[in-house]
Order: sequence, then structure tokens, then C-alpha cells
Amino acid sequence: MAAKLGAFREAREEKTKRTSPGARQQESAAVNLDRLIHERTRLAIISALAVNTSLTFSELKELLGASDGNLSVHARKLEDAGSKSFAGRMPKTEYRLTPSGRRALEKYLNHMEALIQATRER
Repeated sequence: MAAKLGAFREAREEKTKRTSPGARQQESAAVNLDRLIHERTRLAIISALAVNTSLTFSELKELLGASDGNLSVHARKLEDAGSKSFAGRMPKTEYRLTPSGRRALEKYLNHMEALIQATRER
């Protein structure tokens, strides 16, 4: 096992030596992506909220084609974007992108644009 691990390390170190400094910097930048936003469903939620004033849970669910459980889990991670009210006796969850959420999205998009530009320049 130790021999296999050592061989893996050597292969990884050799690959790192062959990789140009620009490529290593690009790999490092990719690792630094905002993981909260980068996940596909959460990025879809934030993107939908960026172009709509607000959306209810049902509207988001239909728009994204997500299940109740999947949307609920991801929305909970983005909890700062939501507020809850009631329609009759039923809770009505309405989501809005907060100013800090909008800043995080802008930062994420700028990061992605820089990665795309660096890739095209290679």
C-alpha cells in the first residue's frame, strides 16, 4: 500500500512539474470557487432570484424542476435569501436575493469570467 501511495505521489509531483505556472494558477483559482454558490441547484436558485424580484417555493420548484426535498435542502443552505409568510393557514415561503447574496453572485461570476478568459488565452 505504501508503495502504491508513493508511486501516486511521484506521478502527481511529476505532473505538477510539467504543468506551466499559468495552468497551476488557473487550477488554484478553480479550487477557490465559492462552493456554496457553485453547486448546480444553488447556482440555479440564485440565478433565478437574480432576475426575479421574488419567487415562492412552488415557483422555484417548477422553474428548476426540483423535488420538494432537493429544493428544500439547497434553499436552506441559502437561508438568508428567504422570508416566510402565511397564505391562509398554509406557510408561504418567498425567496429574494439579499444584497449580500447579490454581491456573492457578482464575485462568483467575476471569478468564472476570469477563469474563462485565462483558459481562452492559453
